[in-house]
Amino acid sequence: MASKRVDHVGVVVKDLNTTIRFYTEVVGLKLKSRFTHTNGVLELAFLGFGDSDETEVELIQGYNDNLPNEGKVHHFAVTVDDIEAEYERIKKLNVPFVPPFDVITTLPNGHRYFFIYGPDNEWIEFFQR
Repeated sequence: MASKRVDHVGVVVKDLNTTIRFYTEVVGLKLKSRFTHTNGVLELAFLGFGDSDETEVELIQGYNDNLPNEGKVHHFAVTVDDIEAEYERIKKLNVPFVPPFDVITTLPNGHRYFFIYGPDNEWIEFFQR
């Protein structure tokens, strides 16, 4: 496995603008990028403290507006050097993939990913910048 670190943690939010404002003004994070997913539905924002090799917070709007009071962590992502090689390695292990993210997807910024289920159905993303 060619993973290096936890790349980001995805958090589902109700209102992306409100959450970005809170995370920047209160927490002190900086907005690093924001865009609409290629599916045309999800709005994504990546925040961090400015280090290029840091673990980021990914805010996701458009999944589910019925969040519990404590919020909802959607997934965590592991950085990989070769997304195709990781995809093939995981396929050989017969680990279940998360549809419709069971194929390698390319985002508008060029980042590529796919998701698998962990033992308790948690989502784990393999992510190549």
